[in-house]
Amino acid sequence: MVQKKLFIIIIISLGLSLGLLWLGVEAGKENAIKYNQTPEEPTPTLAIVDPANQETGVLVTKVVDGDTIEIEDGQKVRYVGIDTPETVDPRRAVGCFGKEASNKNKELVEGKIVILETDVTNVDKYGRLLRYVYLKQTDGTLLFVNDYLVREGYAKNYTYPPDVKFNAQFLEAEREARGENKGLWNKCTS
Repeated sequence: MVQKKLFIIIIISLGLSLGLLWLGVEAGKENAIKYNQTPEEPTPTLAIVDPANQETGVLVTKVVDGDTIEIEDGQKVRYVGIDTPETVDPRRAVGCFGKEASNKNKELVEGKIVILETDVTNVDKYGRLLRYVYLKQTDGTLLFVNDYLVREGYAKNYTYPPDVKFNAQFLEAEREARGENKGLWNKCTS
């Protein structure tokens, strides 16, 4: 009898977990809006920018690597929810597709004004600002840089609670990139 009740509890828990996962994926789909690609710009993917968490535009003065930038006041900004292969950690070799990710990030944002958005955590243990990064396109749309890097295979989803606002969207972007063998999913075997 106890085993039967335990089995029923496990089945109900599993059902609830799958239901919540499905709702998260559906919510992520609602937040993702795609636009037609123009020849000179990448395909924008837009997440709804929460005005309460949005900062005014700032100039990117330097790209540190694929997921870290430096802005005009000297602050370093670490992209939330994603991770690119290492290129600057002196304790590690340059990661597979790390240079490509860093170069793509540089091409996208260096010397440009970006909009930063916070999630829950303001700074990480290294003192870097943790932000979602958006780049205004010539047609007025916003390129969601974090999402774009994952969707095009330059980065992987990197969930670090409590900053999970776009987790479902990044997971879907990673699935797409992996399924289409883009970027690091094509070049890197590990």
